[in-house]
Amino acid sequence: MTEHKTGYVAILGLPNSGKSTLLNALLGQKLSITTSKPQTTRKRILGILSEESYQIIFLDTPGILSPAYLLQEKMMEDVKSSLDDADVIILIIDVKEDPQAETLFNQEFVKASVFKSKKPKMLVLNKVDLLTQERATELIKIFEAKKIFDEVIPISASLNFNIQRVREEIIRHLAEGPKLFPDDQVTDESERFFVSEIIREKILEIYRDEIPYSCEVLIVEFKERETSKHFISAEVVVERESQKAIIIGKVGSAIKKLGEVSRKSIEEFLQREVFLELRVKVRKKWRSDENLLKSFGYTKKE
Repeated sequence: MTEHKTGYVAILGLPNSGKSTLLNALLGQKLSITTSKPQTTRKRILGILSEESYQIIFLDTPGILSPAYLLQEKMMEDVKSSLDDADVIILIIDVKEDPQAETLFNQEFVKASVFKSKKPKMLVLNKVDLLTQERATELIKIFEAKKIFDEVIPISASLNFNIQRVREEIIRHLAEGPKLFPDDQVTDESERFFVSEIIREKILEIYRDEIPYSCEVLIVEFKERETSKHFISAEVVVERESQKAIIIGKVGSAIKKLGEVSRKSIEEFLQREVFLELRVKVRKKWRSDENLLKSFGYTKKE
């Protein structure tokens, strides 16, 4: 019998470096939400890739940052627990924003935890399609000379360039072991979770400035109906009344648009029609409230 390999792979990097886009490319389907705005991912998302000879459990993580409030502290706890759980570590950089990884490598968490880890480490240079061949080659040589990483791989996650090589290098570093999840399981999260993430993705796309970062989405009701549309009731939680007014918009125009684009994406995800109801609730300073964060699913990882 051919040996079977299994392991956990943590995808780590700065906000907006392409972690979720890389996860989706590696899985061959969209699981994590992606937007052009930083700090899109707030919670660790597990994605499972199962083939006959291997099973890779990817951990998509929030962006590495220095926390400014309690929510960001919780996000960094997810990053730390993912590093602890991982068998292989992927560090990803955006070569246009941080070409020599100076910002990433100077993060205290990276210096104190990632670099000191004895686990196999891969550096993935994302968006190399935006560089000349000469510049990409130069960067690869710079990082290889540091002798920190087992592999340095140039990719374009959005164009699916070199993704197969990333998979192959991951498999090479995995240990032999049995499958930990059924073949048909691609995540450990529920449909409710992904519906809330889809709505949050649309908030990030539609609204500007601080508004998206002050929002949380809760699924209050999720009724599966055989003979009619699924019924989904969601709350958009904000911190101030002024933010509530912006989410709703003039005569409800903004929330109507949010509902329309969210519903279409939810229907594509669930592969069936839904009736989506959106309400806006104010929870003052929820991003710094321990009890509210716990009720929203941001809990300290044991």
